[in-house]
Amino acid sequence: MREQYPSSQQDEQANNAYPMADKLMAQTHEVVNQPGYLQNYNSYAGDTALQQAVSREGADDANADLHAFGDLAGSADSIELGFQANAHKPQLHTHDRYGHRVDYIEFHPAYHQLMRTAIEHGLHASPWREPKTGAHVARAAKYYLHTQVEAAHGCPITMTFAAIPALRHQPDLFETWAPKITAPVYDPRNVSHEQKQGVTIGMAMTEKQGGSDVRLNSTRAYPISKPGAGQPYELVGHKWFVSAPMCDAFLVLAQTDKGLSCFLLPRWRPDGSKNPLQIQQLKHKMGNVANASSETELRGAFAWMVGEEGRGVRTIIEMVATTRYDCMIGSASGMRQALVQALHHASQRKAFGATLSEQPLMTNVLADLALESEAAMTLTMRMARAMDNQDNEHDKLLSRIATPVGKYWICKRTPNHAYEAMEVIGGSGVMETHMMPRLFRESPVNAIWEGSGNVQCLDILRAIERQPEVLDAYFAEVAKAKGADRRLDRFIEQLKNSFASASQSPQTLQYQARNLADRMAMGLQGALLVQHAPDCVADAFCAGRLDGHSGLNYGNLPTGLDCAAIIKRASTQ
Repeated sequence: MREQYPSSQQDEQANNAYPMADKLMAQTHEVVNQPGYLQNYNSYAGDTALQQAVSREGADDANADLHAFGDLAGSADSIELGFQANAHKPQLHTHDRYGHRVDYIEFHPAYHQLMRTAIEHGLHASPWREPKTGAHVARAAKYYLHTQVEAAHGCPITMTFAAIPALRHQPDLFETWAPKITAPVYDPRNVSHEQKQGVTIGMAMTEKQGGSDVRLNSTRAYPISKPGAGQPYELVGHKWFVSAPMCDAFLVLAQTDKGLSCFLLPRWRPDGSKNPLQIQQLKHKMGNVANASSETELRGAFAWMVGEEGRGVRTIIEMVATTRYDCMIGSASGMRQALVQALHHASQRKAFGATLSEQPLMTNVLADLALESEAAMTLTMRMARAMDNQDNEHDKLLSRIATPVGKYWICKRTPNHAYEAMEVIGGSGVMETHMMPRLFRESPVNAIWEGSGNVQCLDILRAIERQPEVLDAYFAEVAKAKGADRRLDRFIEQLKNSFASASQSPQTLQYQARNLADRMAMGLQGALLVQHAPDCVADAFCAGRLDGHSGLNYGNLPTGLDCAAIIKRASTQ
């Protein structure tokens, strides 16, 4: 929250009561050399690299809308909503005053306003509601801008967005639910979905005994009448992590006689009674504070089976893949906001006789942070175009392998990026009145949520094993930049050789999976920047990431680079 200052009337009363103290206090110092708040700026118009990516990846038609949204996202009012939503944690009310079970979660009005803005602007469903060229690119750009304001409310937005691909496995449920899921209407009331025009969707897979290994799930599903796809069941068990339990329905996994299956579980039964999905407690998290995450028990909860019985992982993986893509957007967004906070501070703060941003060592750090941010955004927006082009075989294969690569790399790079930006700002960047502590606490979330680093690396190997052509698609994509930079060419050739060598032994391949994923991410980012970014950015990325410097801390760029041009490109003014 912002500091609360006394009124001018209180000041005047104090001055009259203590004239000498006021006189002496007024003479101690004048506040100078402190930057103002970064607010009331257009976060889209001030992001040159994002504007170019939107145009390049096919969403020119959204440019005017994005400019208007950038004004909204950069406004002081929007930024304050983020502070307020995080200062007032969600509160769980399991029962009402008369003892009825309600499982109601109370949020601060700021959280509801953030959710309303996201849904009314289509962040939850616009590519499904209005499919057209560049729809995913435009939506990704808006999501990127809005989560710079506040990231935690992105969880239910993402899950609602990601539910559509999974529900397509059950056409009758899709026909019933899709219009309300995609409607640009936010209705947070704790009432049946049948009483609403718009709904949100959550997800519940994780259980205590299994974690990422969902095949160990113990929750059981019992058919109410006959078994099979689309049929009603009752679920008995628990879920250790239910993100956004205030959603109107959830995609969950439970065991049947034929194995792990996927279900759509509404908060209210069709007869209007409360469904016994009972919230045990809300999680106390270090980050993602404005969003509610919970532990729940299913005491005969009503649900419909989605997709083929016993193929629940195959069904829900459609949702998981889409949420992993949004993790890329969210983490790239966090990098961008951390970067602009650091640049804003360093461009106004002076030390040792010069502005911070003009001092040689600081230019190295700031340029390095800017490279990381632009590389993350560029890869993310390329994947947005791939999502728009799923009819294209190359883009379909590329998205299958580059999504876990990007999710692994971008999300994992975010915490140290946030810390370095905080260090640029110094002591005031650690204060809770600044945005940086929230960005730092948020920074590890996406790396862990929807599959941690090892899970992503193993998914990359699984994709290659089951569909070897995805690796061919990766190398075909980076080959588009062949010949443009010798360092990139050498890096990619070494990566090919490493795959060929490690593939001789499955054990070795798995042991080296992180190393391979690291290099795949940097190689793809380098190829995209060499093709599309200015020479100053592409040259610095290849020199600082692909030529022996990638394992060092930020601020280790080699000499001879145009750091000033990189910083100018990344600045909001």
